[in-house]
Amino acid sequence: METAEWYRYFAEREVRGHSPAYESLARGVASDDRLLSLIDGLPSIKRQPNLLFAAVRFLGGPVDDPARFLSWTSRHWDEVRAAMLARRTQTNEVGRCASLLPVLAALPQPLALIEVGASAGLCLYPDRYRYRYGDLPVFGPEDGPVTLTCRTAGEVPVPRRMPDVVWRAGLDLDPIDVRDDDATRWLECLVWPGQDERLARLRGALSMARRDPPHLVRGDAAAGLPGLVARAPEGATVVVFHSAVLPYLDAEARDRFVAVVRGLPVRWVSNEGASRLPSVSERLTRDLPEDRLTFLTALDGRPLAMTGPHGEWLHWLGA
Repeated sequence: METAEWYRYFAEREVRGHSPAYESLARGVASDDRLLSLIDGLPSIKRQPNLLFAAVRFLGGPVDDPARFLSWTSRHWDEVRAAMLARRTQTNEVGRCASLLPVLAALPQPLALIEVGASAGLCLYPDRYRYRYGDLPVFGPEDGPVTLTCRTAGEVPVPRRMPDVVWRAGLDLDPIDVRDDDATRWLECLVWPGQDERLARLRGALSMARRDPPHLVRGDAAAGLPGLVARAPEGATVVVFHSAVLPYLDAEARDRFVAVVRGLPVRWVSNEGASRLPSVSERLTRDLPEDRLTFLTALDGRPLAMTGPHGEWLHWLGA
């Protein structure tokens, strides 16, 4: 995908209706030949809209006006470029736990969770958060740091009890320490402007995780996974899961990871954009929404639900 097309897609399919500021910025970038040429000088994986906008925010640049943003970013390109090369798009959106919870709760308990692409590991605590599905009452631990609200359609198998998680670990190329203020400020810059609820969720989850930091391992998605699986406790159902990780792997790396996870004695829960796992999307028996980015939540390669990218809605597909 050409860079201008990427930014237009981001404006129209990802942030429209969610962040007016980012929609305007993305359309502005898509029409600015000078900035596009600078972005095209980066490795392809580093040209992402989220990464550019977060880097400018992290450096204190303006994101409230497209003209000011374009001017400032071009003038400070060396700093912006350095930040984009040094950091990754590691949006640690705990709202995605609302997409994962019905799947996790239905598996044989107890669970040993391994998250690939864990970032700061905040999605390793699905049993610690509170949930509200549709019009149903809120449920979850009374001391849960945040409540995750999720619109629903279809016969969502809302859990009657929380998963019994006895072990949890994360794998990431560059794990984020929840006790590192600079690193967590970067996570805050990855939350889109105007999404105050998402920012509050992030801060609440970080506060909880600082009291009980997750076990995170630095490593490649495929190469590091077998060793981590081998460390899971006996008697637990080992679950390897990931959300919004595959956009950062090329096709070869993605296929290698899928082959590795399928060859391990684990249950595999994926929550990715519909186009990222063709083996999953090909098994979908209905059309995807055309006006928004849609994720598919799947178990062992079988799609169970269409979901919002941040866990904001869930359409259960049934058997």
